[in-house]
Amino acid sequence: MKQLIIPPYLKEGDHVEIVSPSGVIDRDIVLKAAKKLEASGLVVTIGKNAFKNNGCFAGTDLERLSDLQEATSDPDIKAVFCSRGGYGVSRIIDRVDFSPLKENPKWYIGFSDITVLHLWLSKMCGMVSLHGEMPLNYFNPKKSVNCYDTMINALFGKPEAITWKCNREANIDVTGPVTGGNLSLIYSLIGTPAEPDTDGSILFIEDVGEFYYHLDRMLTSMRLSGCLSNLRALVVGGMERITEGSMPYSSSIEEIILDIVGQYNYPVLFNFPAGHISDNRAIYIGREARLLQERKEASLMYI
Repeated sequence: MKQLIIPPYLKEGDHVEIVSPSGVIDRDIVLKAAKKLEASGLVVTIGKNAFKNNGCFAGTDLERLSDLQEATSDPDIKAVFCSRGGYGVSRIIDRVDFSPLKENPKWYIGFSDITVLHLWLSKMCGMVSLHGEMPLNYFNPKKSVNCYDTMINALFGKPEAITWKCNREANIDVTGPVTGGNLSLIYSLIGTPAEPDTDGSILFIEDVGEFYYHLDRMLTSMRLSGCLSNLRALVVGGMERITEGSMPYSSSIEEIILDIVGQYNYPVLFNFPAGHISDNRAIYIGREARLLQERKEASLMYI
């Protein structure tokens, strides 16, 4: 992966916008989230279609595309916050004109379905973005304060090293650009223009609400495509509500992952604090980082 452009960090008084490129979201949740961002020193506007409802989507494809395009094209908007995930970005991503970012790079923030946007920005625009908490969850009592705090600190250019405890001992010291996100969305991009360039990267994966055999199938497909071959490391975040299908799979999440990537000579770290979990730390997608582990203590810091 080539070195990507890091957008200018935010500063107090910057104009940012909340858009809804994926699922339907309640107006009150977004308005309350906007006030929280304003309390962090930002001037917040909301896309005109952000509260639309079209089945599971926040408006039609054209309505969601319009908001994302307007926020991308406006040079005064310094960051674009995606209100929530769900499903929908894949349907519009190839119709967004990202050429304004050449002159005015900006931050895009979100996770889950927003993985598609992150990987498109990395591959097609050569730009770093932020995998982090979304307005949907700013006031979710099940979420740690780390979710919002690490997100806002990263945007203001004060990223914190992410530290956590692994479930097995090792001594690791590797560097590489961080890429990845939601496993289902990474898998969905194989064979598309935004298929991630994982060679020499630290690949992060997380997921929610899948069957055990689906995890196996997605990772096997990634292995067959070659995108698991030349990693510096594989970092596994939250794997939440993973369940059995109609027939028991009889393997744990860790066993499934290690069975598929065990043939490769790179470290695999579990328990990374990001994803659909209470402690969802912010991660720069596309930025060089150093991954360390000593015994069971691990950390990820940016270079």
